[in-house]
Amino acid sequence: MILYLQIGQAIPSSPMELVTNSTGATKVVLAILIVLSLMSWAIIFAKGFELRRALRVTHAFAHDFAGVPTLERAAQLGRDTGRPPATIMERATRFIQETTPALHGTSERSARFSSAQVEALQLVLDAETTSERDRLGRWVPSLATIGSVSPLIGLLGTVLGVIDAFVGIAAKGSGNIGAVAPGVAEALIATAAALSVAIPAVFAYNIFAARLNKIEGELESVGSELIALMVREDMI
Repeated sequence: MILYLQIGQAIPSSPMELVTNSTGATKVVLAILIVLSLMSWAIIFAKGFELRRALRVTHAFAHDFAGVPTLERAAQLGRDTGRPPATIMERATRFIQETTPALHGTSERSARFSSAQVEALQLVLDAETTSERDRLGRWVPSLATIGSVSPLIGLLGTVLGVIDAFVGIAAKGSGNIGAVAPGVAEALIATAAALSVAIPAVFAYNIFAARLNKIEGELESVGSELIALMVREDMI
């Protein structure tokens, strides 16, 4: 009876006791996971706000751009809207101003942008769109890395904990469930902690990737609308 009470007192009864009673290797793994979790949540909060604002701004600009009558008014709308549409419109405006239209006739009024110049403009807009996506997507791949690496780190902690538990059992010469269970439970804490880090990171990464794709699609539609506006203004 006395032996039973001693064993019952030695068995951890809460997750915090499992952590405090875990091996040194498990504690190191848990410390690494805490750092990764803090990094993950910092990226989630920062990028969540930035991408939500960028998507709202880009969608509003694409909607308003469809009703813009002139290229000058479109450029002004871009400046008033802010990034990323402002960057696209600024680059497009600079390209148009720096490019000399090809002449189709004897008068300057017959000058038009050639098909090669329009294609070059499209390439410029595509490059600027990719650049904006890369800027907005900075640190987002880190979430995918954290989401994929954390379970492996947790598994490493679990394996090391289980090894230590069985070494202790072999040293003490006791193989009953009361002796095995606490060590295994302590080892599994690392896996549980790893999953709590990986799940939010992967979830947020998928959401952010979808937002980036949507922003890129909106910006590409703006480029097509810009070329259509140039056609309406008889520039092409």
